[in-house]
Amino acid sequence: MTYEIGDIVKLKKKHPCGSFQWEVLRVGADFRLQCCGCGRQIMIARKLVEKNTRDIQKKLEN
Repeated sequence: MTYEIGDIVKLKKKHPCGSFQWEVLRVGADFRLQCCGCGRQIMIARKLVEKNTRDIQKKLEN
């Protein structure tokens, strides 16, 4: 899968706020994700994101 900045990623486990969706803010060996529910930002290893991804919604191009 290819991840780009601005994509919305749906993960297997939900965040404590109840949201499954995360926005990709940084891509590399580590990802910076922002919760779409509460706005919390986390850094997580690429391997864990790839393993736990259920769906990717690509950002809209204008």
